[in-house]
Amino acid sequence: MLYLLKNLYSRRFLDRYEKRKGELSPVGLILCTESSREQVELLEMHKDGIVVAEYWTELPPKKELERKIHNILIEARERIERKKLLE
Repeated sequence: MLYLLKNLYSRRFLDRYEKRKGELSPVGLILCTESSREQVELLEMHKDGIVVAEYWTELPPKKELERKIHNILIEARERIERKKLLE
């Protein structure tokens, strides 16, 4: 959780003291080698403008990569549909 507090502090500092007129607020990005979608969703970091992304240090076998990409596509489509329902 320390990474979350550091990210939030840095963004708020930049927003208050470094942001120039006309600039948007800074965005936080946390890169993880592994992430639990459920944990990320429960923390609701997106509400504070913090994005969590997973990265791979090496590519998985082709079939596993295809499965992961397919699952990411399904999740993205579901998020888009949920967002449409809220509008």
